Amino acid sequence: MSRIARVAAGLSALVFCSTSFLAAQEKLTEHTLQLAEGSAGPPARVADFAWLEGHWQAEALGGTVDEIWSPPAAGTMVGMFRLIQDGKAGFYEIFTLTEESSTVLIRLKHFNPDLTGWEEKGETVDFPLVAIEEGQAFFDGLTYRRRGKDEMEVFLAMRTKDGGVKEVVFAYKRVGSE
Repeated sequence: MSRIARVAAGLSALVFCSTSFLAAQEKLTEHTLQLAEGSAGPPARVADFAWLEGHWQAEALGGTVDEIWSPPAAGTMVGMFRLIQDGKAGFYEIFTLTEESSTVLIRLKHFNPDLTGWEEKGETVDFPLVAIEEGQAFFDGLTYRRRGKDEMEVFLAMRTKDGGVKEVVFAYKRVGSE
């Protein structure tokens, strides 16, 4: 095969892969995407998300929310979320960011203040990676957008009681950065 034919074949494969991937994502809310059924997320590694490490805080959901991420290690990051309303814990989340099948996935569980779980013992809420760009990571229904070293926005597509979807915004600032 000639050099020109090899380059043309490579470009065709790149265009095909890019087109296939773009078709695998759909807009869910203004700032979130969803992964099309049966599609795989883009290649990514946990190290790509090291910028999340630390303690983040915002006013949202009628109270103060904390999100804390561990540093990447052994292909995983671990985190927790806490909502404080009127001086009392509202609920907690424990989550992981892990490498699976050449991409990454956020997996979480919700807990009441007494640590009783919302999900069944073997169930989790999963957010597969849909797309990754400079300073942004789009998971299925969840977007992280970096706004400098010490600020980020998180957009969450939440189901409403009537079956619709609404977007909740968390404008986080890094705790202890001042």
